[in-house]
Amino acid sequence: MLKGHLLLDTHALIWWATGDRALSKKVRRLVQDETTKILVSAATAWEIATKVRLGKLKWPSGDSVESYCVGQRFELLAVTFAHGERAGSWQQQHGDPFDRMLAAQSEIEGIPLATNDKQIEAFGIVTVW
Repeated sequence: MLKGHLLLDTHALIWWATGDRALSKKVRRLVQDETTKILVSAATAWEIATKVRLGKLKWPSGDSVESYCVGQRFELLAVTFAHGERAGSWQQQHGDPFDRMLAAQSEIEGIPLATNDKQIEAFGIVTVW
C-alpha cells in the first residue's frame, strides 16, 4: 500500500463536496491533511455523470467533476486496461461496475479506498473509513 495515498469512493467525494457529516471524521482528516495524496477515479466521474443524467443525483458544484477535483488538488486517476481486466475478472457477485472498477484500481495501484460500503470488502482490498 502506498503510504499517504487515498482513493475516494464516489459517495466519499460527494460527501466531501457537500460537507455532509456522513463522511467519517477519519476520512475528512485525511483529505484535509496536505501530506495525503487524494485520488479520484475517472470511474467516479462516469458514475456521477450517469446519475446526474438519470436524475438520481445533483452534483453540488457549479464546476465539472474534473474541475472541482483539480481545484481541490486531488489527483485524477485514469482507467487502464489492467484496471478493466481486474474489475471484470473477479468472481465475486458484486454487480456494481463502478465499485468493481474502484476496487480494481485500489488493488492494482496499492491505494486504500475511502468507502463505507461493506460489500466492497468482498474484494479483499484495504479500505478506510
